[in-house]
Amino acid sequence: MKRRNFLRNSLIGTAALASGPASVTAGEIISETPAGTSFKLKYAPHDGMFRHSAGDDILDQLRFMADQGFAAFEDNGMSGRDTSTQEKMAALMSRLNIQMGVFVAHKIYWSEPNLASGNADKRKEFLEDIRKSVEIAKRVNAKWVTVVPGFKDLRQDMGFQTAHVVESLKQACDILEPHGLVMVLEPLNFRDHPGLFLTDVPQAHAICKAVDSPSCKILYDIYHAQIQIGNIIPNIDAAWDETAYFQIGDNPGRKEPTTGEINYKNVFRHIHSKGFTGILGMEHGNFFPGKDGELSLVKSYREVDSF
Repeated sequence: MKRRNFLRNSLIGTAALASGPASVTAGEIISETPAGTSFKLKYAPHDGMFRHSAGDDILDQLRFMADQGFAAFEDNGMSGRDTSTQEKMAALMSRLNIQMGVFVAHKIYWSEPNLASGNADKRKEFLEDIRKSVEIAKRVNAKWVTVVPGFKDLRQDMGFQTAHVVESLKQACDILEPHGLVMVLEPLNFRDHPGLFLTDVPQAHAICKAVDSPSCKILYDIYHAQIQIGNIIPNIDAAWDETAYFQIGDNPGRKEPTTGEINYKNVFRHIHSKGFTGILGMEHGNFFPGKDGELSLVKSYREVDSF
């Protein structure tokens, strides 16, 4: 039996899901939208999101993602994989027409200042990580890498901290630009990540303007933005010229669309209407557990993508 038919029959045979957000039987998922039907936007699942359906092997997970119609994949931990695994993943993604999304480019400092401090050793460490990320990006056919400037320096004025961060990012761009790679700066909300330097989209926009490079853009994480500043669609428009990548998560809970307060159908419709052809990383958990929860997640994306 062909893999796609096997998956289809397996999905049809799954029991009905629990009631709640995006609740649906597996048969309804298949009858409404067959597995393998492409989405309007490039939503990117991550490792483990479909492990109950596809198993723990990342190559099998990639095949399952392609069978469900996903055309992108992101992997924060790609830099921690061995070279052989990276090469196998890249080859398979190429065959499956799955585009590689972001991976984290450097060590993130969650509780002590690094880039904001202006410390020469911390800057050197960051730039060395950026150099290593170039080789990984080439190996896995990635265009974007995630950068988080780290913790605030509470002993320095915010203006001086910003100058230190901008200088580090400019030097990183000197490394990335010759290879056509883009670091995307991710603002993280105050509730989940208190004390970080970069917290909102307007701040990231101002920094990108100061760095003034095609290799320094914004990772607009809609979950973080909703908590930090809200006003999602107008702020997407305001930051559009410096935004290269999106990430997804509903609030509260940081689970798939339709499980929280964000009207993702309208948000995705707006992003699509602006001609966005990049990737939207599914950086969230699954609302429901197990295989049924994974089917519910796919159904949720079919729903918000039906505009």
